[in-house]
Amino acid sequence: MSPLLLVTLCVSALYGWIAWRLQRTPSAPSVRVLTPLALLAHGALIFNSALGQGDIRLGFGNSLSTILWLTALTYWLASQGAPLARLQSWVSGLAALSVLLMAVFTETHAIPDSQALTLRAHLVVSFLAYGLLAVAALHAVMMTMLEKQLHRGAFLQGGAPPLLTLEAMLFKTIGVGFALLTLAVFSGVFFSEELFGTPLQFTHKIVFAILSWLVFGGLLLGRHFRGWRGRTALVWTITGFTLLLLAYLGTQFVLEVILRR
Repeated sequence: MSPLLLVTLCVSALYGWIAWRLQRTPSAPSVRVLTPLALLAHGALIFNSALGQGDIRLGFGNSLSTILWLTALTYWLASQGAPLARLQSWVSGLAALSVLLMAVFTETHAIPDSQALTLRAHLVVSFLAYGLLAVAALHAVMMTMLEKQLHRGAFLQGGAPPLLTLEAMLFKTIGVGFALLTLAVFSGVFFSEELFGTPLQFTHKIVFAILSWLVFGGLLLGRHFRGWRGRTALVWTITGFTLLLLAYLGTQFVLEVILRR
């Protein structure tokens, strides 16, 4: 077994233990110590995969892992001031899976002209948008489950914050994520030749990204002018993030895993 694979398995196991521990004892001191360690080790694995050869190399495995690392980091930071143990447990479990997938799907491709500052800025903004909107999608799923519990007359578990708290966090997250997505989409559309060296082509990646931007923009407008909330907001959030997943990760999965290109 190679040292890199051993480290990968250890990081995944650490995330898995954190997820299990958060479900049983959310305030355990060991979780507060080991979570930043897991995040640091996960970040190092992503750095080695994406930047370890000097240029930027991206593929399905390390792109998915990067998004979930950003999601886990966001939840860890947010959990310092809000009771998000159950949510953080879910995210830690997903991060554990993403670390393993990065070891399974190792295929990457070099990004042309990846030393250009503008391209690096575009990629950073794009991944941050993905990470924040992934947080929003997980919030939406969690709120749907909690709402069903309330309708059945069940009490919310101690690790779950009130629905109104989650809703406020949801729209704050969507607002910031939408701003970053706007920068990513419009920089890709209007400065395609400067960023990627080719004129703009309306591929399915661009189309899905624009559709996702329209959905999140429509949700924020509906919230502002019509007071949208509850199930309407949750459906729009999940739809918008699904389109965003199809825009890049879906493309990478089809090309690398199914078509082997």
